[in-house]
Amino acid sequence: MAAEEGLRQRPVSTNGNGNGNGNGNGNANNLQVSRVVVPTAEGRKKDEELDKHVEYEFGGPWGVVAIMTGFPILMYYLWICLVFYDGQLAHPTSVDDIQPFLWRMWEHIRVDASPNAYAWKVYTGLIVYQLFLAWIMPGYMQEGLPVPSLGYRTLMYKCNAVGCVYTTMITAAVLHYTGIFRMTEIIDNFGHLMTVAMIYGFGVSFFMYFITVATGNQIRMSGNFIYDVFMGACLNPRIGPVDLKMWLEVRIPWVIVFFMSVSGACKQYEMYGYVTPNMAFMVLATWLYLNACAKGEECIPQTWDMFHEKWGFLVIFWNFAGVPFSYIYSVVYMASHDPSKYRFSTPTYVALYATLLTAYYIWDTAMSQKSRFKMQSQGITSYRKTFPQLPWGTLKNPSYIQTAHGNRLLTDGWWRYSRKPNYVADWVMSLTWGLVQGTCSPIPYFYSVFFIVVLIHRCGRDFERCAIKYGKDWEKYCSIVKYKFIPGIY
Repeated sequence: MAAEEGLRQRPVSTNGNGNGNGNGNGNANNLQVSRVVVPTAEGRKKDEELDKHVEYEFGGPWGVVAIMTGFPILMYYLWICLVFYDGQLAHPTSVDDIQPFLWRMWEHIRVDASPNAYAWKVYTGLIVYQLFLAWIMPGYMQEGLPVPSLGYRTLMYKCNAVGCVYTTMITAAVLHYTGIFRMTEIIDNFGHLMTVAMIYGFGVSFFMYFITVATGNQIRMSGNFIYDVFMGACLNPRIGPVDLKMWLEVRIPWVIVFFMSVSGACKQYEMYGYVTPNMAFMVLATWLYLNACAKGEECIPQTWDMFHEKWGFLVIFWNFAGVPFSYIYSVVYMASHDPSKYRFSTPTYVALYATLLTAYYIWDTAMSQKSRFKMQSQGITSYRKTFPQLPWGTLKNPSYIQTAHGNRLLTDGWWRYSRKPNYVADWVMSLTWGLVQGTCSPIPYFYSVFFIVVLIHRCGRDFERCAIKYGKDWEKYCSIVKYKFIPGIY
């Protein structure tokens, strides 16, 4: 079968769910299977190899145990330092102080981060409300990539995050102005909410492992219990019309991140009668990210996260707790400290805002270029129009490498200069989230430091799989797109 034919195979109707229109815009009944898109024989062979557990990642079972225990402890420690130690890294003053120091840390957790009734009510309410909205609100139907474990069938994804997110904002505004639920309460209960989020992260991870194994839907298993809980057992978890993996990637973490920033701004206004340019920056930055995830939701089904990554602790805990409670330390710091500590000159503010907006433009258009290129390869030429649609978000007649696998590798747009231009821009944005409070505390820079480590590790994983999947075609691609990250540097 020719590569071009493999990319645009005929639609296969399954229980009336195949729309066969090639535009990715079906209806609410076309949720499960759209069509079968079969790659070449060589492509199938490579996919079989990649869909098997071959080696451990993250240091194997002991490594994932360290991550699962160490990261929650680190989150507590950084939060305590931020709020109770003026943003500085606390430590025992002597050997004799080690035990009292640990007891002081525990007391902060016990008193100020207990999973109280308020935190359970608010966090559970958010989950239930987001699931409810995702279920009932109309959405754009987007076809995903062919899944090898499903016989190369493509799934349909209901993309209604825009409506859900702005409905949530309207709901929050009404609750705030009526006094039913004040926005300032969110930042005031940061520790309590963080603990509940962690409990959800652990609970859902273990529940999904057991239910997936019990129903026989596990894939790519290592045979080691804790490692498989960490990496996940299921690939495409769904409840009715809601794809849980895509839902959790947007609806919980970035909604919380945004509202935490709004809460910080409300707190400042309540205390000082104004909102600082620094806090306004974080509201803008978190809104840009949340809105981008929502307005470009139809691009998510084209990503490696949806196509290959399983739904385990690595993804579940990070989205329930890691992202919303470790990415916005700058907001927590500014909400609990006098604005005089982080006041900048006007040129500094201009530079900060300009850097954010430039990085955002590159990130948004790079993601759009790649995702729409993949859609074009599937014969999808009708795109969703949500705000804002930025210039150069869609490439016309882009250059690419046709692989023996059947896929195409983009070598145009931002992707002609770097193999991961979106990662570079994304990291620059993360750096500005720390720079917004200057040198007051090193803790808000945790996001950018941690993020670059994650991105480098992820690139290694991605490039290794691509080398296996595409062979000599990947070598050709690397000779054309020479730089992994920053053009001319690395």
